Amino acid sequence: MLKLTDFSAVIFDMDGLVLDTEPTYFIAWQQAAKTMGYNLSSDFCELLSGLHYQAVTEHLLRYFGADFNLPHFNELSGLYWYEQVYRYGINIRPGFNELIESLVQQQVPYCLATNSSAINAKECLAFANLAEVFTTIISRDDVLQGKPEPDIFFKAAQILNVPIHQCLVLEDSHAGIVSAKSAGAYTVWIPSTNTIDPVTMSLCNTRVNNLADIITGLVDCRSTATIIN
Repeated sequence: MLKLTDFSAVIFDMDGLVLDTEPTYFIAWQQAAKTMGYNLSSDFCELLSGLHYQAVTEHLLRYFGADFNLPHFNELSGLYWYEQVYRYGINIRPGFNELIESLVQQQVPYCLATNSSAINAKECLAFANLAEVFTTIISRDDVLQGKPEPDIFFKAAQILNVPIHQCLVLEDSHAGIVSAKSAGAYTVWIPSTNTIDPVTMSLCNTRVNNLADIITGLVDCRSTATIIN
């Protein structure tokens, strides 16, 4: 069984992993599409989980067609998103506070590595009252290619000054797991949706249901079916 102290650092994803932001994005996208006379399904929104802005844009244009007014869609979805978070804030995913407390107590370094822009990441953390938790944030702005490419995790390991293979990466999306696996990190998948993709499962080292589950230990799911909770 692996413990937190067996790793040189822990790298957190943000959307869907630390913060429950993805439902806020999905609602805003669907409201914007509806205002424009389109229908955007929940299943399609889930397919965009973990992707960076450019990839999301490409998927939207394929879904709606090349003549889709993307600038207007972005404007509307931004307005609807701010309307939501100003009113309700952003929820923190279960187990996050307990895990951070454990990392601090055990003096394990950690950082945030997100496909979001730095401005968006800091805004979201502020709406969740976590503005001071991450002193190191690696965003899409810091790398040439976002997830599912491995650049963000290589950059995070470089900034933390630890080898990537000694890093524990926590991800909720398929794109994030692909990225972390490609980088050579030890990957833990905490799905943010009810859909369990067998391909994602085959790529991660361990799957758990809750961030707090990691505190008690990790068993590699590629060598055993047991998941330690």
